[in-house]
Amino acid sequence: MEKILIIDDNDIVQMVLQKILVKEGYSVDVAVNGKEGLTFIDQEEYDLIITDLMMPYANGFEIISKIRQHPKGRHAPVIIISSVTQEDSVSEGFKLGADDYLKKPITGKELILRVKRLIESRKSAN
Repeated sequence: MEKILIIDDNDIVQMVLQKILVKEGYSVDVAVNGKEGLTFIDQEEYDLIITDLMMPYANGFEIISKIRQHPKGRHAPVIIISSVTQEDSVSEGFKLGADDYLKKPITGKELILRVKRLIESRKSAN
């Protein structure tokens, strides 16, 4: 079973994402901020990480940067989900190593398609 980490400070977003992903058969951990997300990554290896950009303690940019330097995180695909739509922010996320970007509000169908695509592409690369 593939394991996914969600890092988002919004309770509703956490709940919705977790429900969608668990229904599709994924094992899901939820971190309520960037600092907690990094703690999860220290303890576990994930098949995919979903992160918001604007969060307390460590924003999404810091998270992506640290994930790409972490032995347990460097190969995990990263999806940014955010209501931030400035092109500079999106570009910065990709420069730091994000694999995909979804604008809030997201649809369950789109989320699942992108999650499956990234996990499958990671499996075929190994």
